[in-house]
Amino acid sequence: MNMFKIPESIYFGENAMEALKTLQGKKAVIVTGGSSMKKFGFIAQTQQLLGEAGIDSLVFDGVEPNPSVQTVVKGAQAMRDFEPDWIIAIGGGSALDAAKIMLCFYEHPQLDFADIIPVGSMPALRTKAKFVAIPSTSGTASEITAFSVITDLENHIKYPIVSAHIVPDVAIIDPALPAKMPPHITANTGMDVMAHALEAFASIAANDYSDPLAMRAVKLVFENIETAYKHGDDMAARDNMHNASTLAGMAFSNVSLGLVHSLAHKIGGEFGVTHGLANAILMPYIIEYNKQSTDKYAEIERYLGLESIENELRALNAKLDIPLTFKEITEVEISEEAFLAVLDRMSQNAFDDPCTLTNPGTPTAADVKEIYRRAYFG
Repeated sequence: MNMFKIPESIYFGENAMEALKTLQGKKAVIVTGGSSMKKFGFIAQTQQLLGEAGIDSLVFDGVEPNPSVQTVVKGAQAMRDFEPDWIIAIGGGSALDAAKIMLCFYEHPQLDFADIIPVGSMPALRTKAKFVAIPSTSGTASEITAFSVITDLENHIKYPIVSAHIVPDVAIIDPALPAKMPPHITANTGMDVMAHALEAFASIAANDYSDPLAMRAVKLVFENIETAYKHGDDMAARDNMHNASTLAGMAFSNVSLGLVHSLAHKIGGEFGVTHGLANAILMPYIIEYNKQSTDKYAEIERYLGLESIENELRALNAKLDIPLTFKEITEVEISEEAFLAVLDRMSQNAFDDPCTLTNPGTPTAADVKEIYRRAYFG
């Protein structure tokens, strides 16, 4: 027997934030990364709308771009002190991911982070609070998924936490928030959407419920990401990208991902490469590898009228000013010496990532290492 799980309520389109006025409760903790959401007035708007619902709120800000175990523990303690009946996560995927695990530790303070890493190990939630997720980026789809990625700073590893219990109760998909994203964030998060959709479509767990969502998301990204990148005030493109993110999230939350995310998680943990940027670089190399084991990419190519989806992705990266290799990136410097020094460990960790389990074919740690080499050197 299979299951397809999404939030109970999804509010989308212009003025979707107004849904906050319909919540019933007494207290809410607002979890955010901080600066941009405050700068553009979205935290104040959230508190105002919650106030109209008669809900007192506390802001926990400062969630870092790769949320750490330490931040999650600190946030859970703030929740235990305030005792909210709603957790409102607003911001990028990092804020949403962190809030999911804060909720877990708020309700189960006896747990350690290591206790929830194995798939299926998280206990039931919602004994103290419900969860609203409001994404500011059209990328991670954390507002819709059973996934959270938390970084173990001591071991330089990003851990994907998977549990149906962390699927939000309410998702609010308001295009006003991502309209404030700068171009490079629009590009990186948009290519994360593409990776979610393509990996969900190619997943060995893909099914008749996930495939239409993933396929539509791929089409929306190809048609809208360049416009959103170059013309950030184009609200039609922003709305389409925001919806594409959520559609892709519905798909991959239920059928998981593949090697693109396995490798992106680990190189991000080692070198701090932004997740969407890592996905964008890795996708063409991994699709070339995966085509040996599945005809799902051919199906997408027929649907979109493309000859080679990996070449189209390379062309799209160029239009978005995304480099084709890790050696070329400028956001962090990855020297050849540093890359080769961690390659064996990073490859094994990526192979062991849960996302590898649903990748087509039978990849090995040696395959992963070769893909990393190609994605670094070209």
